[in-house]
Amino acid sequence: MKTKMVVTGVLAFMVLVFLLQNTAIVSIQFLFWSVSMSRSLLILLFIGVGMIIGWLLSGYLNIKLKK
Repeated sequence: MKTKMVVTGVLAFMVLVFLLQNTAIVSIQFLFWSVSMSRSLLILLFIGVGMIIGWLLSGYLNIKLKK
């Protein structure tokens, strides 16, 4: 249990360092849509979207292969 807390603490520290080092504001433009946000938030957002797409695709393929 103690090692799990240490690993969680180290990961939380690494995420905090990542957030503090990537505070530059970037602008994203797609068709008629434009947004400005910090680079770290943008990266975390895209990682989250990618994880959700992967999870949905994995579920779809599992259902399709079971038939």
